Amino acid sequence: MSIIINTPEGTRDRLFAECQERRQVQARLTRLFRQRGFLEVSTPDTEFYDLFALSGSAISQERMIKVSDPSGKFCVMRPDSTTPIARVAATKLKAVALPQRLYYDQTVYRANPAHNGGSREIPQCGVELIGAKGKKADLEIIVTAIDALRSCGAPKFHVELGHAGYFRELAGRLELEEEKVEEMRALIEGKNFAALTDFLAPYAGNPASAALARLSRLFGGAEVLGQAEKLAGKTPAVDYLSDLYDELSAAGYGQYIRFDLGMVHQIDYYTGVVFRGYVEGAGDAVLSGGRYDNLVGVFGREAQATGFAVDVDAVARTLPELSPPVLRTVVHYEPGYLAQALEAVDTRPAGTSELSPCRTLESSLNLARDKGAETVLVFDKDGERTVRV
Repeated sequence: MSIIINTPEGTRDRLFAECQERRQVQARLTRLFRQRGFLEVSTPDTEFYDLFALSGSAISQERMIKVSDPSGKFCVMRPDSTTPIARVAATKLKAVALPQRLYYDQTVYRANPAHNGGSREIPQCGVELIGAKGKKADLEIIVTAIDALRSCGAPKFHVELGHAGYFRELAGRLELEEEKVEEMRALIEGKNFAALTDFLAPYAGNPASAALARLSRLFGGAEVLGQAEKLAGKTPAVDYLSDLYDELSAAGYGQYIRFDLGMVHQIDYYTGVVFRGYVEGAGDAVLSGGRYDNLVGVFGREAQATGFAVDVDAVARTLPELSPPVLRTVVHYEPGYLAQALEAVDTRPAGTSELSPCRTLESSLNLARDKGAETVLVFDKDGERTVRV
């Protein structure tokens, strides 16, 4: 009786070149992060659910993967890295001076609706700049995000900037109750234009209403900021984005910047600039981040913060495919010649040679034929010689 065991839904095996492509992206990202002064931290794959409930996590409970714990406490597989790192900064690193530049290279786990084809395991590399406020900190994180995609060799990409404060400013002018604000936010995020028009109808005389009705369409180049000002007048959020753009352009990064003022996801979690990175060939954002000034304080240490995460697999899929190395030489050795055989393998390009586990030269030759190798390198009492297959 044969038994076929598949992987759980949302997971899969990765083989050869795909693993190499992932490692390549991770290596390039972490090299950049270290160069910019970020230090690596790693958090447990499993955390108490209370950690994310307390923090007001950007990930809903429905998307968290629940696991059992011997203590009986409710645990989840790590759904994001920012919240655990905020915990670490407020506790284990409490005595370390601010700002702290931290980076991570680890997997997050998220449940998806059945049969939607999404992955439950998302390898991420990201940074958190903790204890730094203001324009210079935001600029550092945004240019690091751009350089992260550049370092990976992403073909064509851009980063879209928004601001959590813009939606709040406009909603505040309508003097809505919190429940109504959340209802409107959901309509804008879901691009439900007909329902949004009906929702805003009673406020038609308020200039903020016209801006909110257009919010989902306010995306594109720097001209978007001018359009927003025409619709609703000057706002601190748009002025701040304009200042950032001037600085980024002066530093040579303006070509990568777009704007999306309809970026209203998780307005309770994010407190300032928010951004997403898009690469040609990827169906969705491959990078996301923003300012979250209230999170670290939840764990007992007041510290403003900002950061971003890169979806490693999503970026890797946009890059040219790598081919696994071709085996060219099988190394056969007799007893007493292991050291010479190992040196021969280790001094050749990785993956182009391998040791033979066979006892006889004839068996090693058969192995080389089966694997498509061109030669067998032999080490025995007669010295070193090459036998063509």
